[in-house]
Amino acid sequence: MTQQTQFSGGFCDAPIDAAHAFRAAMTVMARPGQIRAISGGQPPVPLSVASGTLLLTLCDPDTKVHLAGAADTDAVRQWLTFHTGAPITDAASADFAVGTWRALRPMGRYRIGTAEYPDRSTTLIVECDDLHQKGAALTGPGIREISYLSLPDVPVLQANAALYPLGCDFFFTCGDRVAALPRSTQIKAEG
Repeated sequence: MTQQTQFSGGFCDAPIDAAHAFRAAMTVMARPGQIRAISGGQPPVPLSVASGTLLLTLCDPDTKVHLAGAADTDAVRQWLTFHTGAPITDAASADFAVGTWRALRPMGRYRIGTAEYPDRSTTLIVECDDLHQKGAALTGPGIREISYLSLPDVPVLQANAALYPLGCDFFFTCGDRVAALPRSTQIKAEG
């Protein structure tokens, strides 16, 4: 990775870009199944624009990040460290983990919080080949009646939701789009 590549790919106008990205991230987390555009970051491959933008927005020097599978490259490590200061860690210690669903498995490696501190869990940023508002049926907080989202492994995500108020939260990214699945969302397999 060249020094120029390491320094590039961050927000052009950090306060404005971060504010827009944060709003998109919080909107999809508050409205499970909704898909929003999110951009501003230009991370090194194999990270998508959406996952890179989430990392730029949500990470800082106190946020431990696990890079799973192909996401764990020198280029990604240097880019993330330069732009956010976030330390790279193992899955068991991560505040955020990023990679494909296959690379992130098994889910038992991540923190699910404790009874006293359910918020001390890992948020997973899952890189997807497709992201659509069809598939599994979602109900719960933030959903008026029912919402739909293409999910990679419904039984595993249902098991995570059954742990509520413990469990992991998820962002699903594809290109410059993002959706979220908080642990409070109930999931039914597509009919």
